[in-house]
Amino acid sequence: MADFIYGINPIREAFQGEGRKPLELMVVSGERNDRLDELVALAKQQQIKVNFLDRRELDRLAAHTHHQGVLLKLTPFNYVDLATLLQEWRTGGQVAFFLLLDGITDPHNFGAILRSAEVAGCLGVIVAKDRSCPVTSVVEKTAAGALSHLSLCQVTNLSRAIDELKKAGIWCYGLAGDEGAQDLFSTDLRGDLALVIGSEGKGLRPNIRKHCDVLLSIPMRGHVSSLNASVATGVALFEVVRQNRIIVT
Repeated sequence: MADFIYGINPIREAFQGEGRKPLELMVVSGERNDRLDELVALAKQQQIKVNFLDRRELDRLAAHTHHQGVLLKLTPFNYVDLATLLQEWRTGGQVAFFLLLDGITDPHNFGAILRSAEVAGCLGVIVAKDRSCPVTSVVEKTAAGALSHLSLCQVTNLSRAIDELKKAGIWCYGLAGDEGAQDLFSTDLRGDLALVIGSEGKGLRPNIRKHCDVLLSIPMRGHVSSLNASVATGVALFEVVRQNRIIVT
């Protein structure tokens, strides 16, 4: 069964990325502009069918009115398996940088996290089959095209996936606010690593915490004691980026 994504930027990235195969572009009729014309031209270059529909039909297909006048029909989302993800890392010659999500269920948070992960240069994001948000049109819109460039891996057992990463020589750091967790900004985050992020409400499950090599916390200076999951993930991702920068003079 095919999926739909909506929005000008996510669709442009879908045309330019190496993810799912675009099948059909659906554009609102009678409301053309330069950005829509660009998508039509990209579709024709790739020999993808273009269909012009009235706005009410686009609203019906998208199940809302926030589609910006364009939908793209794609092949179903294809998760990669963990063995493939690790093999791609080994053959690519890059420093390992993975993100594992333990129970992120809000599609907006999930999409925002995927966007941050791609921008930060993560080699892949790993989620559990259960207790996780599926890839939906809301996720893809919020991710702003990140899934066209980012590998997403789905596993049956997240703690077992952590053990597989550790066997491969990858340090696994769990983001937690516990007393006794190491300060994120004082911890050496250089080299092969994976960040493990917990759910919006309860954070990391106890079993997942036990499997992590180190627990990290973000220092808080205000009166509110926690951050939104996607914001906390962004802070941690870019601390890794900061520490691993190579400055060329």
